[in-house]
Amino acid sequence: MTTVLIVDDQPMQRFGFRMLLESQDDLRVAGEAGTGTEAVRLAAELAPNVVLMDIRMPGMDGIEATRRITASGPEGPRILILTTFDMDEYAYAGLRAGASGFLIKDALPEELLAGIRAVAAGDAIVAPSLTRRLLDAYVHHLPATAGTPPAADPRIASLTDREREILTVIAQGWSNAEVAERLHLAESTVKTHVSRILAKTGARDRVQAVIVAYDAKLVEPA
Repeated sequence: MTTVLIVDDQPMQRFGFRMLLESQDDLRVAGEAGTGTEAVRLAAELAPNVVLMDIRMPGMDGIEATRRITASGPEGPRILILTTFDMDEYAYAGLRAGASGFLIKDALPEELLAGIRAVAAGDAIVAPSLTRRLLDAYVHHLPATAGTPPAADPRIASLTDREREILTVIAQGWSNAEVAERLHLAESTVKTHVSRILAKTGARDRVQAVIVAYDAKLVEPA
């Protein structure tokens, strides 16, 4: 059973999400929050598997709420943020804050359900190519690290040459299948490398690993 905390400042929007989730045998609504502050409190109290997070809310917005919830560590809830546009800077900010993915608010019900299940399973709900486009579009927001060699970033210092190579190409938008084909590896081997990359960099998922690669200057914007 996957438990979900619904966060949205619009009561009717929360009602719609609840009705959809309660129609599924494998999903359960853990609670509802109408503000970012309430979301942080309930995430700590209820320990849901997934937080369905609205971004634009009065007071503490969904970005700050996401940042505070994910600060609890990699075992904490997965955050799936909802945005109005797929290239919205809020989507970028949500990923930087630790969200595992985002969906557009007018996504089809089956897309929302699939997204919740995938995030709960540890997958990231952003296509690799879209992650790259988002980061390229908003790379000017990245911390200034000019002149800092990639090896200086402690998050990637322990990576093997192969792991660094794979981190670099997934940051360029390659899927696991593309990595396997182009580097002549079994896809299961690629998945093992990605798992080790996540563990060594402290990234919660693939999206966060891509952000690490950008921070470390392993890849530059297109």
